[in-house]
Amino acid sequence: MEKTRLGPTIKLVGAALYFIAIIGITPLVIAAGYTLVVEPNQWLRRVAVKAIAVVVFFAILNAFVGLFMDSTSLLSNIVMLFNGTINLATVNRLATIVRIIIGILQTIALLLLGFRALKMKDANIGVVDGTVTSNI
Repeated sequence: MEKTRLGPTIKLVGAALYFIAIIGITPLVIAAGYTLVVEPNQWLRRVAVKAIAVVVFFAILNAFVGLFMDSTSLLSNIVMLFNGTINLATVNRLATIVRIIIGILQTIALLLLGFRALKMKDANIGVVDGTVTSNI
């Protein structure tokens, strides 16, 4: 079994990168940065980039939902400025539900990728894989 320079196996570090991504972007960037700078294994480097790409992809989805929520809030404030009334509570609740679903999907995707990495296998995520494989 091939090992990293610190000692753990390549597949354990690959899985750890995905699991660290569930915790947050800062620890992921630190771990992936170390991997990209120090580790020579191409599969592990690809995993590091893919973990970051998955997190960024879901962050972009969340940003679009946030933009939608801000737009509805702006519309509501403009209507209230002219003494009108508008009720956008249902729309905002739906947007919140969409954000929760995005978070659940991100966690599921990272768990799936992490467990597959323990076997040195990969799972395809269309948009993310197209970006990752073309740039490594």
